[in-house]
Amino acid sequence: MIKENFMQSKKKFLILSLVYFPLPNGGAEPAIKEITNRISPEEIEFHMITCLWDSNLPRVEKYENILIHRIGFGVPEPKFEDFKSNYKLNLNKYYFQIVAPIKALQLHLKYNYYGIWAMMAHSCGIPAGIFKTIFPNVKYFLSLQEGDPIEHIEKIAHKIPFISWILFKRGFTLADKVQTISHYLADWAKKLNPKITPVLIKNGANPNDLKEKFTEVEIENIKIKLGKKMGDIFLVNTSRVVHQKGIDTTIESLKFLPDNIKYLIVGEGDKIDEYKKLAESLGVSDRVISTGRVDRSVVTLYRKASDIFVAPSRTEGLGNAFISALASRLPLITTGVGGIGDYAFDNKTAWIVPLESPKAIADKVLEIINNPLKVKEISDYARHMVEEEYDWDKIAIKMKEEIFN
Repeated sequence: MIKENFMQSKKKFLILSLVYFPLPNGGAEPAIKEITNRISPEEIEFHMITCLWDSNLPRVEKYENILIHRIGFGVPEPKFEDFKSNYKLNLNKYYFQIVAPIKALQLHLKYNYYGIWAMMAHSCGIPAGIFKTIFPNVKYFLSLQEGDPIEHIEKIAHKIPFISWILFKRGFTLADKVQTISHYLADWAKKLNPKITPVLIKNGANPNDLKEKFTEVEIENIKIKLGKKMGDIFLVNTSRVVHQKGIDTTIESLKFLPDNIKYLIVGEGDKIDEYKKLAESLGVSDRVISTGRVDRSVVTLYRKASDIFVAPSRTEGLGNAFISALASRLPLITTGVGGIGDYAFDNKTAWIVPLESPKAIADKVLEIINNPLKVKEISDYARHMVEEEYDWDKIAIKMKEEIFN
């Protein structure tokens, strides 16, 4: 009888996320995964509405701690570039805004959700706001994890007719709580809803970086696979290969650096071909190594096999991969824009460079190579900061205490 009463009182949350595992993902999807996997299903039951994208995936499945309901359109095993170029997949972004609230209504009538969790305003704030309008007593919280420029997101919200600015803004104003991963995004939340005080709960480092999962033998095997020779120094970035990440700026920095310094690009994106042509035009194509997509479970190995993490982003909500690099004690060269400023402090946890400055990146690379004692001091301090503030175990507890409860 006690067990039965407990089950009846168990909270159920419905998550809205445009994309989810096992598809290509950024920082938001791992956040959902890491948090929900650390909360017992005996305490909170999580469901999700997301888009199908891959037609080989089932419409409904239990994936780890989440019961997933997939809507919309898919093609077999889509590649990263298909998400923009394939017309069926492109429709998903608009279809989701209309159909996700209807699907949420149907599921709520069946499961009686305590709360709804929208992952990112630009993709899920509108359907969550519509649902909240229909069911005002259901708790609604919004997570801001956007990495694109805020001006760009707002411009799109103004331009697309049926995703009107009013509906977009209601995604903020109807929220019972707004959780942000950086002060930069918190300022945006306060701008669109001055009445709310955002809850700052940051994302964590990849647990494999933080927990030192991999052995030296495994790391050496990756170096062999990448063709890393004695005396080579690898710069690395393990983010999506898109304009926002400034990967082209790092490629341009190679012309100011010795030939033994190479650049490892780990990830996929719509700029791969363009950046390969850039490397050829600069005469550094033999020093640029691109792996394509690497699963998050092993991407740590590529960071561990490298020497300096270079992240000259043009905009950033936080930069999960950069925090993971600090967890692996890699020196970090970055611009410090947006949410990066929450953890990247010049000469304390990182080396800060101006935007669009290949020469400045090259100078910092040489400074790092020539100052090993300073590098160790900064890397150790940064690692300690990550342990204290960017550990998913601690983050999940904060989410449970400050949001779900």
